[in-house]
Amino acid sequence: MDRASNRFEAKTKPTGGTAAHIISPDDRSAAGKALRDKVPREQYGRWKSFKGRPNPLEILHKSDAGRVQELVPIRYGRMLQSPFAFYRGSAGIMAADLARTPSTGLNVQACGDCHLLNFGGFATPERHIIFDINDFDETSPAPWEWDVKRLAASVVLAARSIGLSDAKGRDCAAAAARSYRERMREFSRMDPLAVWYTNVGTADVMKIAPKNARKQLQRRIDHAAKDRGSELDFPKLAGSVGGQIRITEQPPLIFHPETARAPDVLSSLESILGTYRESLSDDRRQLFDRYRLVDAAIKVVGVGSVGRRCWIVLMMSEADSPLFLQVKEAAQSVLEPYAGRSAYRHHGQRVVMGQRLMQPASDIFLGWLTGSHDRQFYVRQLRDAKIKPLIETFDANLLEVYSTACGWVLARAHAKVSEISATISGYLGSSSDEFDRAVSRFAVDYADQAERDHAVLKAAVRKGKVKAYLEE
Repeated sequence: MDRASNRFEAKTKPTGGTAAHIISPDDRSAAGKALRDKVPREQYGRWKSFKGRPNPLEILHKSDAGRVQELVPIRYGRMLQSPFAFYRGSAGIMAADLARTPSTGLNVQACGDCHLLNFGGFATPERHIIFDINDFDETSPAPWEWDVKRLAASVVLAARSIGLSDAKGRDCAAAAARSYRERMREFSRMDPLAVWYTNVGTADVMKIAPKNARKQLQRRIDHAAKDRGSELDFPKLAGSVGGQIRITEQPPLIFHPETARAPDVLSSLESILGTYRESLSDDRRQLFDRYRLVDAAIKVVGVGSVGRRCWIVLMMSEADSPLFLQVKEAAQSVLEPYAGRSAYRHHGQRVVMGQRLMQPASDIFLGWLTGSHDRQFYVRQLRDAKIKPLIETFDANLLEVYSTACGWVLARAHAKVSEISATISGYLGSSSDEFDRAVSRFAVDYADQAERDHAVLKAAVRKGKVKAYLEE
């Protein structure tokens, strides 16, 4: 972690490498257990809107500052689709709410936007398919509870979106919390290097997958393993225009802004990419240098990210083999106003370093840059052998298994570089399901809150107070 911000760590963090300062896992676990007196685990089951809670639209409108205003209606159009879609785009609202909930004061490197659709399969640099968190736009040090609660509430909203009862949704949310608790205990007892090297691979996923889903899952894994990313994307995203290779316009979702049509745009972009190159290690720089810049365009992505400047950059090798990079604007994390500022003043670097801290393996082209008007960006490959969860096809059994897998990798991400995994584990306990049940109750109550907030947005759109673009 970049900094320790809890009282226990402030008192016990080693000041040197001598044995006198070493704290045993048992001592850390005992300290965590003692925290139950201060923050009883049953308190995690409470959520009730509080007096003076900001109108959710105020928080959303505040986050619109700095975005491309012509694209903001697309954001609201996507959030209108369902309460689950609204939840995906409203991490800032939940961060403000979570700051009012009980916390042990134990900080980890948090994801910040920990919902079901921000997990999935992807290829490591060694081309192995693993399952893990795959979105880090909001990552920053924050209480570990916030990620667990956001994940659990997303489980209930996902359950509702596919027609499952709240009883089923609550069971699935409890499964995510239980998995987090049990895996955190395992990781807290492992050697730090062993935790660092741990990942959830395809064999691990297949073991816990329902038998009737394994064949389809294996097909998706096999397809992802063969995916060469940019080569598959090329015919979908680019073609020949006037005898030159260009990214294909697909307005309003992919387009060349006026600034990209200037005659000297490529030389300007090459200069900006030069700052990105400096963020790469020497070996990655040499690989990057084997590609030349061909074109760049704006691409609208996600839900909460809509309106942030997100470029796709097309590069080609000497043999005309394509490489698509995504250059995505990074703003202040929604966690920072409530959990404290990140140690990284450059938000692109904040995202990159947070991703490297939490993932077992990251994109080889991960880096950051500063663009025009001092805007901050991070860079990665556009897509590389990714497997997205098809929540709409899930039944109750598959949703519970998927939620369990998410809790598993979230615990690994929190434990990877944290000295306090044993403290968290001691607090959670090994035999009682009190925490799991409490979080599942919170998840149902907060899903209700998200539905109420979604209704506020719908009413504002209906009255013409908020503009929303509905895609076909």
